[in-house]
Amino acid sequence: MAVSDKVIDRLLSRMIKRGTLDVTYADGRTRSFGRATQGFPDVAVRFIDANVPRDLLLDPRLGAGEAYMDGRIVVERGDIMDLVSLARANNRWEDRADLGEPSLPRRLRNRISVGLRSLNKPGSSRKNVAHHYDIGNELYHLMLDAEHMQYSCAYWDTARFGEDMTLAQAQEAKLAHIAAKLNLEPGNHVLDIGCGWGGMAIFLVQRADVRVLGVTLSEEQLALARQRAAQAGVAGRVTFELVDYRDLAKSGATFDRIVSVGMFEHVGAPQFETYFRCIAQMLEPHGAALVHTIGRMGSPGRTDAFTDKWIFPGGYIPALSETVEASEKVRLIATDVETLRLHYARTIRAWYDNVLANRDAIVAMFDERFFRLWTFYLAGAATVFEHGSMCNYQIQFARERTALPLTRDYMAGAERRLLEA
Repeated sequence: MAVSDKVIDRLLSRMIKRGTLDVTYADGRTRSFGRATQGFPDVAVRFIDANVPRDLLLDPRLGAGEAYMDGRIVVERGDIMDLVSLARANNRWEDRADLGEPSLPRRLRNRISVGLRSLNKPGSSRKNVAHHYDIGNELYHLMLDAEHMQYSCAYWDTARFGEDMTLAQAQEAKLAHIAAKLNLEPGNHVLDIGCGWGGMAIFLVQRADVRVLGVTLSEEQLALARQRAAQAGVAGRVTFELVDYRDLAKSGATFDRIVSVGMFEHVGAPQFETYFRCIAQMLEPHGAALVHTIGRMGSPGRTDAFTDKWIFPGGYIPALSETVEASEKVRLIATDVETLRLHYARTIRAWYDNVLANRDAIVAMFDERFFRLWTFYLAGAATVFEHGSMCNYQIQFARERTALPLTRDYMAGAERRLLEA
């Protein structure tokens, strides 16, 4: 038995306590880990070649992801969501004992990793965006909600819609939840930074009687956003442009409201202050801005190698501390902060179900390897919100302390009106 096999055996013995995992190695040897526990998966995998244990030891996430993509790890009982859920559920962020200050080597490693991977200068940002978003709109048609095409965390308002609310309902609830925090007035000019396929902009125009400029760096998203605006009959009140927000700020343009959903994750830590400086420059003194972003609970960290290589090159998930710190440097006031803890997990599991339901179409569009890549990505993303350190933050900003009502009661009323409009 190879040394790497022995090490993996020991690691899995310590790691898998609840739920069960059967591993068949390339030489035919089978080991079982954990014990049957209600609510935890029962999974069996096979390592097709002898190098899999070594790859897992070198970098667990990258090694597991690439081995699964290449068909070198085969899930024989359960599926990839079950496998990743089992690993993460046995290593919950809340259960970890490292409550003290991270070690100096860890802090240095995180800082170096963030600096090298997340520069995101204007010349590289468009390339990084294209890597993920310009692979074709049809994939996202199959995965996302059909009505708004929202590729960001939905808002599962089960108190209002019931536990069986649909993905489409949850995404519309998210749009209304965010729009309410903008404290919109008829005729406002709104900037949507990272507008995606136009769902937010179209919603705001239709429900709040405002004008919107949406900016993106994805040519595929731009074309479809313009098409969807025309189909919705709002092309005269919403404009979509292929432009970097930094260039827009240099033009001297200003807006009554600014919204940015699911885009801050792509900015990169070295550009955080620039991002907020641009918002401060473009926001009218008595305006409001809302940034919706994936966030890291606890202290700053680093992007794992699999995500950086295969999914979001140049991306970085910020801690709340470094996000607010960057905004403070340009005197933006964080007027409201909300943490969405489990909403994205439920959203991504809905996307995962859609991807499984459209497996044949996605394989025909790409290939089996891409399908395995995509399902591994979604499984990792869903479970890191269930058991890992990820959450979503919605942070409202203003330049003037008098720009918004004294209490947040206005949000609930506005949200209700937007949903009923």
